[in-house]
Amino acid sequence: MDSSDQEIATPRGPAWIRVTDPAGPAVSVLVVGHGAGGGVDAPDILALRDAATASGVRVVLATQPYRVAGRKAPAPAAQLDEAWMAIVAALGVRDRPLIVGGRSSGARVACRTAAALGAAGVLCLAFPLHPPGKPEKSRAGELPDDRPTLVLNGDRDPFGVPAPGPLRDVAVRPGAAHDLRKDVKGTAALAVEWLRRHDWAT
Repeated sequence: MDSSDQEIATPRGPAWIRVTDPAGPAVSVLVVGHGAGGGVDAPDILALRDAATASGVRVVLATQPYRVAGRKAPAPAAQLDEAWMAIVAALGVRDRPLIVGGRSSGARVACRTAAALGAAGVLCLAFPLHPPGKPEKSRAGELPDDRPTLVLNGDRDPFGVPAPGPLRDVAVRPGAAHDLRKDVKGTAALAVEWLRRHDWAT
């Protein structure tokens, strides 16, 4: 647990949140979840946090209960969603736009729960469109089509790259794989540009 982490009770056990506030008033709140076997210290997540908070966004990094408990293997999807819903509900975002997001597995959770949480938008880092080598097992149906969504994926991602849609922007990062470690600042800048376009950042 980082010294700035706070514990949140969920039906699936304790979760952690790490809140970073901008220097001035927050224009919006962005809640970000981690990948299946990783944590909120992934380079792309930290770059996103730094760029967003510098642009007037309160950023909340959320660690799922299974990771808090020290497990690498993720909980079933329904349990991930349940814990995530409890985390976001506990934040009590009422007076400013809520954007939910995450990397890989965390992006899927954010997509599946966005409508129920009343999120204004969804931000996906490395959305895993299908298991590697199995394009027929598409998860495209999890992507929202009823609210603005940004998908940032590498062109070398073995999990595939989703197609854009009327409300879905897809930015393909050249030379980047699933970890999006190549040019994390450039990826974060694209995310902030999208947030600004919707008046969710300054």
